[in-house]
Amino acid sequence: MAEDQSALRTLSEVVRERRLSLGLSTRALADRCVDLETGLAAVPRHYIERLEGDAPNLTPPRLPVLEALAVGLELPLSVLQDAAGYQFHGTTTQHLPDGKARVFVAEFEEFDEAEQEQILAMLQAFAAARRKKKD
Repeated sequence: MAEDQSALRTLSEVVRERRLSLGLSTRALADRCVDLETGLAAVPRHYIERLEGDAPNLTPPRLPVLEALAVGLELPLSVLQDAAGYQFHGTTTQHLPDGKARVFVAEFEEFDEAEQEQILAMLQAFAAARRKKKD
């Protein structure tokens, strides 16, 4: 079944809500957002402030920034990837019922419920056929 569209959150919302729930300032969060390989800070405070403020023309974060945010916010990377996809690219993440695949669907929320069900069924069938082909 299609994901509850009211649960969709932007990266800005996820970062702001999680930072506040952890009781962190933007500076403290920036200090925690490190590259796991180098241990160096990877997300400047001003980027976090602009992200939380929904600044216009904000550059979508690249994977290393999302990884560092995941460390600082103590969240799974997939949560941040899903929220960034929704905010910056208009994609909605759908998890197939078997739990073995996650897909990004552009403008998924624009489809009615029956169409969403058909899209998910098609993706699930494709994923199953691909797994069978590999075996």
